[in-house]
Amino acid sequence: MSKRWIDITQPLTNQIATWPGDTPFHFEVAHTKEQTGSVNIGQITASVHTGTHADAPFHFNSSAATIEQLDVNHYIGPAKVIDVTGIPWVGQEELMNFDLDGVRRLILKTKEKVQVEKFPEDFTLLKEDIGEFLQNKGIFLLGLDIPSVDAADSKDLPIHHTLYKNGVHILENLYLQDVSAGDYELIALPLKIVGADGSPVRAVLRKM
Repeated sequence: MSKRWIDITQPLTNQIATWPGDTPFHFEVAHTKEQTGSVNIGQITASVHTGTHADAPFHFNSSAATIEQLDVNHYIGPAKVIDVTGIPWVGQEELMNFDLDGVRRLILKTKEKVQVEKFPEDFTLLKEDIGEFLQNKGIFLLGLDIPSVDAADSKDLPIHHTLYKNGVHILENLYLQDVSAGDYELIALPLKIVGADGSPVRAVLRKM
């Protein structure tokens, strides 16, 4: 039997937590089959950073690439999940404890349970040396189960910028509570939204 794909995407519901101040997610059937005579037609409104999503560099740098300009190959391929649950700050010192040789896509599991409908009061923070460390390792994609690589109250977003400077792309709000540490295949494709600063993704893993 072939190995099954594990869905690591937060479900998009009208109750999903959003970043404070962002447009909340809302789905409705705008036109019913009874109204149209043939089909149901749904519509959504949302921030592109709702739930599991990819950040484009344009999100924090107005002269950088938008989501449709990014290489889709960043988001497909081998990935390593490591468990850093209980570590409040993660940077070079902490990551040196893991074997990351040959890793190109790194996923950090920072907590045992994800509360999709509640924005976290606090979450694991990253150190500014993480960007250079990941680049030196050859890692170009960082995924996490938290809403941002920076602190919720940060305005200068140093981690976003150091990751960008070092060629590391970002996936946020992954749903990892059913995933153990190990080596996987990853698919987490952003939508091709022209000019966008990010995009929801449908992220899946398959054990290698």
